Order: sequence, then C-alpha cells, then structure tokens
Amino acid sequence: MSGNQFKRGELYSFITGLASTAIARRLQKNFKQHDIDITIEQWSVLYHLWKQDGLSQQELCSATFRDKPSITRLVDNLEKLQLVKRVASHTDRRINLIYLTDKAALLRDQTMDMANRTLNEALTGVTADEIAVCKSVLQRVYDNLK
Repeated sequence: MSGNQFKRGELYSFITGLASTAIARRLQKNFKQHDIDITIEQWSVLYHLWKQDGLSQQELCSATFRDKPSITRLVDNLEKLQLVKRVASHTDRRINLIYLTDKAALLRDQTMDMANRTLNEALTGVTADEIAVCKSVLQRVYDNLK
C-alpha cells in the first residue's frame, strides 16, 4: 500500500491487536465479575469445541492460531478445571481428540451471551457498512500475508 495515510505505527498497532486486546480485556473483566474462572485463551478453545466437539489438538492449533505447546498448556488447564477431556483417537493413537464435559456445556450460553454483549458494547456507534469495510480490509490483509 504505497502512500498510506497512517502515521508510522498507527495502522500496525491497530492490526496487531489494539482493538482486539481491549475487547479481550473487557470480556475477561466481565467473566471475573460473574465468577467465571476461565481465561479468554481458554474460552477461545471452548468456543471452537462448542462449534465442533472432538477436535484434535492440531485442529485446535489451526482454529485458534496458536502453537502446539500453547494448546497443550491450555488443554491441560481446561482438564484440571474439568471442562474438557482427552480421548485417544480410534484410528491413530498418537492423536488426542478433545471433548467437552457437561460442566463446559453449562458455561456455553452464559459466556456466549457475555461475549455478544461485550462485542455490542465495543461496536456502539459503528455502522453495518463500516463493519463490512473493516472485515473486507482485514480479510485482504490476512490473505496477503498467509
């Protein structure tokens, strides 16, 4: 993008997560206020399992854009909280599939509601057209770099 209109660092700090960090911090605060004892990183793993239970750790890496050691640590901690369980794959015992527990299912509606309220708060005053442009630009940035 030649002749970009941003001061050096403005665009980079936004793209690297200024808005994302603010939303994550607010959501974490909302979880804490409602006595939900999970981190945003743990919630992101649960979120993908709520969409499709029984993903492998490698699939969770791809879905959450995290590396293997990070996912292993997150799954370990979610297991300690009794929110997930590892089950060896029937077709390849080297692969662990991650399944939600009943306790995790109980968190789904409450945390998703908080996430939706937090996102609505973050998008106050932002029009649907502005959101569409933002999504388009960020998708193009992502596509250019993948």
